[in-house]
Amino acid sequence: MRLSKTKSGLFTALDVGSTKVSCFIAHVSADGGIRVAGASHHAAEGVRSGVIVDMEAAQNSILTAVTAAEQLAGERIREVFVNVNGARLSSRTCGAKISITGREVEEADLRKVLNHGYAFREPDERALIHCIPVGYSIDGSRGIRDPRGMFGDELAVNMHLVSAGTGAMRNLATCVERCHLDIVAMVAGPYASALACLVEDEMDLGVTLVDMGGGTTTIAVFYDGNVIYTDSVAIGGAHVTRDIATGLSTSRPHAERMKTLYGACVATPSDDHELIDVPLIGEDNNNQPNHVPRSMLVGIIGPRIEETFEAVRQRLDDSGVAPHAGRRLVLTGGASQLQGARELAALILGKQVRMGRPLRIAGLADSTSGPAFSVSAGLLAYAVRKHGSDEERALKLPEGPITRVARIGNWLRENF
Repeated sequence: MRLSKTKSGLFTALDVGSTKVSCFIAHVSADGGIRVAGASHHAAEGVRSGVIVDMEAAQNSILTAVTAAEQLAGERIREVFVNVNGARLSSRTCGAKISITGREVEEADLRKVLNHGYAFREPDERALIHCIPVGYSIDGSRGIRDPRGMFGDELAVNMHLVSAGTGAMRNLATCVERCHLDIVAMVAGPYASALACLVEDEMDLGVTLVDMGGGTTTIAVFYDGNVIYTDSVAIGGAHVTRDIATGLSTSRPHAERMKTLYGACVATPSDDHELIDVPLIGEDNNNQPNHVPRSMLVGIIGPRIEETFEAVRQRLDDSGVAPHAGRRLVLTGGASQLQGARELAALILGKQVRMGRPLRIAGLADSTSGPAFSVSAGLLAYAVRKHGSDEERALKLPEGPITRVARIGNWLRENF
């Protein structure tokens, strides 16, 4: 995978999801404003739980979405920002430090300690996606956002490392590159969604974002303006659809339609009296229709969504970030639009919940401005606000072991 600069003022976001592939092409003004010139989406084939399982089918879905967006924007694109949702997404925090012997912290010192942080490596089966500084300290004094100009003996930085399975990332990169597209950077899906949906005060005070996608539910926790935790749960809206199809003996397209039109997570007294037509698999459409009460549908959906939020709560508790996650939760993603999802999330996770959708992006039609397109919008926000910044380094997939000569070269660059 090659890292390169994008065409000035033009950025392209490619969201390869489990149920849809979406492509946003946007122009960026001098003041950082984003206006989408072309947006399209296509049903995803060959992707399961955020991981490529059929290279050719996924390639065709990507080409269809990109071509449609190019036609709407009147632009031919070559470089894209791509999301990573599945592939066993996880994160950890590591610390790096250097001695400054009582003098003033200079730009070179900041660069040196960050380079020590960027040198962290994952096991061979995992690849780094992000390496983000989330807080500096001088002589043990924490909470420093910019240490330049300060004095001390030791400068330290905490780095948030986000990683995913190497094999799954390589498959995704290969599939995109077969479409004659160059990947500028891969971005963790929940991080992208957060950049699209969260406001600055939420990021500073502490907030948890939960993106309920088709094949995965992803998590991002922000505190003090930085993302401090990311994770994913292999449950999404497609699992709900499959449960409905299995429980009611209907096809998946009919199950998806029922979920969209009549689905809910929380039962109501009227559910027993409302009947839904459920076409059975293999039955002739002219036969007597099969009616079931809506309560049966809700009884299938509710436990699966409850299981999803229980898994999110467990991940937050196990990670130890709960004290920093605050009382605020933002729910986004296509599956979050189920009736009652917000109330169920508030009950299980014990937080104040609001629905999240793309903010601060112009030019989106109603069909592409909802929670299902938070990742696509967030990829554009990442491209504008983060890529090329000193605050974060875009990382390549490992191409092989680091040689002794390369290590010596890195040491020389850091110290001279």
